[in-house]
Amino acid sequence: MNSSDDILQSLKRQVEMLPLSPGVYQFVDKNGTIIYVGKAKSLRRRVSSYFVQSRDHSAKVRVMVRQIVEIRHIVVGSEQDALLLENSLIKSLQPRYNILLKDDKTYPWIVVRKEPFARVQSTRRLVRDGSQYYGPYGSVTAQHALLEFIREVIPLRTCKLNLSPAAIARGRYGVCLQYHLGNCKAPCVGAQSEEEYAESIALVQSILKGDLRPVRRHIEQEMMRAAEELRFEAAQRCKARLAALDNYQARSVIVSARIVDCDVFSLLVDDDVAYCNFLRLRHGSIVAVQTVRMSTGVETTEEDLLSAAISHIVETIAGELSREVIVPVMPSAALLFDGVTFTIPKRGEKAELLEFSLKSARIYRAEAMKNLEIKNPERHTERLMNAMQRELRMSRQPRHIECFDNSNLQGSNPVASCVVFRDGKPSRKEYRHFNIKEVTGVDDLASMREIVRRRYSRLMEEGAELPDLIIADGGKGQMGAIHEVLLELGLDIPIAGLAKDSRHRTAELLCGYPPVAVGLKATSPLFHLFSHIQEEVHRFAITFHRQKRSKAFIDSELSHIPGIGEKSVTALMRHFRTLSAVRAASEEQLAEVVGEAKARIIIGYFS
Repeated sequence: MNSSDDILQSLKRQVEMLPLSPGVYQFVDKNGTIIYVGKAKSLRRRVSSYFVQSRDHSAKVRVMVRQIVEIRHIVVGSEQDALLLENSLIKSLQPRYNILLKDDKTYPWIVVRKEPFARVQSTRRLVRDGSQYYGPYGSVTAQHALLEFIREVIPLRTCKLNLSPAAIARGRYGVCLQYHLGNCKAPCVGAQSEEEYAESIALVQSILKGDLRPVRRHIEQEMMRAAEELRFEAAQRCKARLAALDNYQARSVIVSARIVDCDVFSLLVDDDVAYCNFLRLRHGSIVAVQTVRMSTGVETTEEDLLSAAISHIVETIAGELSREVIVPVMPSAALLFDGVTFTIPKRGEKAELLEFSLKSARIYRAEAMKNLEIKNPERHTERLMNAMQRELRMSRQPRHIECFDNSNLQGSNPVASCVVFRDGKPSRKEYRHFNIKEVTGVDDLASMREIVRRRYSRLMEEGAELPDLIIADGGKGQMGAIHEVLLELGLDIPIAGLAKDSRHRTAELLCGYPPVAVGLKATSPLFHLFSHIQEEVHRFAITFHRQKRSKAFIDSELSHIPGIGEKSVTALMRHFRTLSAVRAASEEQLAEVVGEAKARIIIGYFS
């Protein structure tokens, strides 16, 4: 018995010894590292399911199971206790095959320093020194825009001076340019009291919490007071600050007053990566937007992913949740969030908020994928090829793909096209057009057989490279036609088919023979690639068919005029470019090209 058999027998004994109680189990690899943590209502039943030969297991689960050498478990009193313990262990151990947050960058915060005459600044470091932190902000641009707005409407100091009462009393400081510009009230020389400055800081904090009403009231009162005292320059500054406030409010995302304070989470799941977007609403305005990226782990549901994302965002970003949280599905760990009501909207303004959040997640994903492709195109291609090899159950990566499509209009001018993709990108210099020569009438399957036979017979004769994968723009019928030709030629090349729905969109991916459906999410990069291939082959076939149909129409019109030969038709089209221009030409204009006699014939024909 070899070592792998020994390990398997050991694991079976360990499974048999597991209790039927609820608890948490841990899978350990040969290095003693915990690679997966899971919860179970019955430990023995749940863990044994991993070692049953089942086609329902994903490739990632099968890979994980092959690495297990030891099973550990912890028995708890209830399913809820198992949920709490699992959540705690995943956070502390970060097992490879569990959900892992990939949010490795530090986000900018706005800090109100704990110091005399507090400064309001940008920071990326959270220090537990009693200062108050707001954020984080999804982009530096958004954070800087908010800081600029605060400094525009509320006079605050920006200097680094030590403004302790003793330092101010010594009278060593003098006013700076910001005082003369009206951006600071000079607390450094005692021109502004700590009490008055604290009122300004309270207004800043209300802005950072998303409530602009106290600021508006304060500025309006100050403007009225300045006008009554005939301080018109001060009144004008207040008016400018109100204008800045209105401008900022107009740029904010404003929601119906009926939705005042809530948090929104949306989820976007790809093959092995998920994105969770978080929106925070305060006083009807969106005051925070953030997206985190996660690896999905094994056997993970959307409910589990959402729970993990919410826990991470609460701990690192949000601080605590609002009383109402809008979500697409109910988080599996909803019980962990005391006093929170989770709402799954179906229609109305809450559903629109959820869609807005999902749109933000899509934008983040598109930017992340584009950045990955720009920074590391080889890695992006490798991931795409690995995903295609895995989903289509191929023995090697499909680096060279060819896709075929037919095009005809009620049986006229039948043509076909072949597009070539290398490493997931179109290789347009290798595209080929085909005129259907052997098939009469409308017979898509016979046309497919003809062009595939012609294509690969020629490649074999020339000793050229054959593709790793052949795709038919169609379903089982087209795949069957390609399969017949490959058998006839003695070729063993994997086949896939792209079936369309009633709206001519990519709806289903088929592979193998006999064909079986491959379940791909419409949001996955792999699905996008197949859709791109289908659109490209369709575009190429339609363009060629239109050109041929147009040429056939011109030929049929001019070449059928008695007395007008092929040379005259060529001369006319070279000179006038279009058939309509030939029709509109005068007899004198035609005579300059083909002579007076033929010009009279053409005029008489079109008349």
